[in-house]
Amino acid sequence: MKSISFWFFILGVASVLIGMIWGIQMSATHDHLLSPAHAHLNLLGWVSFSIFAFYYHLVPDAAEGTLPQVHFTLAVSGLVLIVPGIAMAIQGQGETLAKLGSVLSVLNMLVFAAVVVRNRNAIAIAA
Repeated sequence: MKSISFWFFILGVASVLIGMIWGIQMSATHDHLLSPAHAHLNLLGWVSFSIFAFYYHLVPDAAEGTLPQVHFTLAVSGLVLIVPGIAMAIQGQGETLAKLGSVLSVLNMLVFAAVVVRNRNAIAIAA
């Protein structure tokens, strides 16, 4: 079975590829209405997921146990809901998915913070 760092990185790369294609489409059509959703895909999907991947790779012990699995589930669920949720909210189709995705994204970051604190002695950071 692949490690959590692998899956975070694969999903990060998939997010940036989708985000780039979406950005090209917005540019080609001169329609940037959904750029906030595009930005969240890039920030949460590419940037955050890549940081998570590198952290779990650098601190393999942090990937052990249930907490990292909860983190992964919350992160993916939050991303999958917030991006279309923002697009729907912008188009006047309701804010429920955006709100739910936002809450899951905050919870994902809180769980990641707990993982980092739990493993604070596992990696030496140069001063």
